[in-house]
Amino acid sequence: MLTFLGDHVLDRHICVYSGSVIDVLGRAGVSAEATRSTLTRMTGRGLLRRQRSGRRMYFGLTERSARILHDGSVRLWQTGAVNRDWDGTWTLLAFSLPGERQRERHDLRAALAWAGFGPVQGGLWIAPGAPDVSDLLSEHIRVFRGRTDPSTDIAEMIAGAYDLAALADRYEDFRTRWAGVRPTDPLATKLLLITDWLQIIRRDPRLPAEHLPADWPAAGAQELFRALNDRLTGPAAEIAAGLLDTLPDEG
Repeated sequence: MLTFLGDHVLDRHICVYSGSVIDVLGRAGVSAEATRSTLTRMTGRGLLRRQRSGRRMYFGLTERSARILHDGSVRLWQTGAVNRDWDGTWTLLAFSLPGERQRERHDLRAALAWAGFGPVQGGLWIAPGAPDVSDLLSEHIRVFRGRTDPSTDIAEMIAGAYDLAALADRYEDFRTRWAGVRPTDPLATKLLLITDWLQIIRRDPRLPAEHLPADWPAAGAQELFRALNDRLTGPAAEIAAGLLDTLPDEG
């Protein structure tokens, strides 16, 4: 759903008819029931707004969903999967939670991993650059930014803090799935391609390229993704233009 909204609604100041969303996602194998349920959930979470026209219900973006989609767009098309512009800085985040607050510790660790952090030791985590940690801050968390001492083996530190093998496998799997694809439905294929790629890069901490193995597969996977997307964009847009029922967003 987020891929669809980012591709066909973001920055166009439109609302799209629910039936159109069902038709498009149906081409990608999503049932009408699942699409309706997702529209309802996203509306309840403040990610979509309803706009009625006659008997038809249309859906538009909210400020919150537009912000999320813009962030995803930057990651997709600007920063990318390969970090060759690292400035040498790190963000260190230290936290301390009582032992009885295991659930909070688990949730915090998951949030840190999602934000690109890896554990160095105990309650000390690192991330390259200066990721936004404003949503994570509490009285139990302290954040520092700085550079490593020359005596520190950065490659060894990265290898200890991150599961590089698992991350590399995700890129290799992407290349295996998408190399040689012959799409019969450009619109559905493009939705699935972008969704698959986003799932990988959102879990990638964008570690400095100079401290990763020479054969790191992210660059090749990204080249494949962008080439396929370029090939699909025109035909997918033509199909979408014939399918989508939209009206101006009055929100």
